Amino acid sequence: MLPQTRYDEGLYPVPEFSVEVDIDGFLDELRGFHSAFRDCFSRSEPRENFFRYMVGQFSPLERKSIEPIALRVEGAKPRSMQNAITDALWNEERLLSKYHEWVNEDMGDPRGVLMFDESGFRKKGEDSAGVARQYCGTIGKVDNCQVGVFAAYASPHGYALLDKRLFIPEAWFDEGHEKKREKLNFPEDLQYKTKPQLAAEMFTGIFQEGILPFRYVVADSIYGENEDFIEAVTNHVGITYFVEVGSDTLGWLQGPAIEIKTYRHKGETRTKRIVPEGEKKPQRLAQIARSLHDVFWYRRTVSEGTKGPIDYEFTRRRLTLSKDGVPTRTVWLVIKRSIDKKEYWFYVSNAPLSTRLSTFVWLSGIRWAIEQCFEESKGELGMDHYEVRKYPAWNHHVTSCMLAHFFLWHLRIRLGKKITAHYSVSAQDFA
Repeated sequence: MLPQTRYDEGLYPVPEFSVEVDIDGFLDELRGFHSAFRDCFSRSEPRENFFRYMVGQFSPLERKSIEPIALRVEGAKPRSMQNAITDALWNEERLLSKYHEWVNEDMGDPRGVLMFDESGFRKKGEDSAGVARQYCGTIGKVDNCQVGVFAAYASPHGYALLDKRLFIPEAWFDEGHEKKREKLNFPEDLQYKTKPQLAAEMFTGIFQEGILPFRYVVADSIYGENEDFIEAVTNHVGITYFVEVGSDTLGWLQGPAIEIKTYRHKGETRTKRIVPEGEKKPQRLAQIARSLHDVFWYRRTVSEGTKGPIDYEFTRRRLTLSKDGVPTRTVWLVIKRSIDKKEYWFYVSNAPLSTRLSTFVWLSGIRWAIEQCFEESKGELGMDHYEVRKYPAWNHHVTSCMLAHFFLWHLRIRLGKKITAHYSVSAQDFA
């Protein structure tokens, strides 16, 4: 959790999520929650197996994949549950819309934050949808894995995953993978999209849906350096982005003069913007950071480590970004550095000029909430336990994990401060 010093100068504290207290009537509560999604299934059998599958995710099972769950939960059968998760049709658009209404009811706030990040799932073999040797953030190196791109929400009332996309590497769309795509039930209209494009797609969908209020969007450099993602956010008035960028990003602290040059191309007269000779070249952010005097840096406590509070230093400047040697947009540059000045982190934001440094410090740490979603969903709900291979099955499994995680928050919010939702329901409930 964020330390008390961040509560004092941040926009608001995001509440802590404890996992220890028992709740009477847990399955009755879950049945009521599940009933809201009845019309997202065309038949009763997959609907009931969806419920049983979620029941199994709360169980004390060590491995929460389909077969162990089906053998443990009353009324479940392995083949029937396998079909419900792998092949049955779900109205996922309707399900997510209803889910977002729940999240808004419990957590919605005009100061809400949308977060975008990816999470890896290690896999053996080559027969799971989208699996490839690629960077797996879960272990911090390249490995054989699937990667999901996720959207999450944080507010003064809690945090939750909102949406997901399975990233499919470009090689999967060549002719050599055609039979495998068909076998794994890839949608016929599915096309290759980069991770930032998938994030932009989710952002646009959430914004246009109009259910959840939010003011801020945060993401790491994979998304922050991508024009598709930034353009998707800036196309919507009133949204402030705060995104990480690399140290080699180029820009000017004082924007250069611009000249319009006329030239001929294929018989046509065209113009382009150029920086005239004699103007300063753009600098790398790493150069800019090291040129700033210590007097401009502010020390702040931003996280709690195992040995106590962890401090960093922050500063900010107005920056004109460079693309192909020409200035583009002017943004806030926010720099964070370690106390020993050996490590630096860089962020840019379209926040208003009146934005205080304390807001940027707070935003620099808010992505811990989506990391908590991953940790809690994988550690307690079996998000990374699945053994399904087909494209729809991955989506169904992850959707179930998202709803299960939020359901625990719902219990906490519904029942108030007198109890705290937990993950480990007693084994007798599942006999």
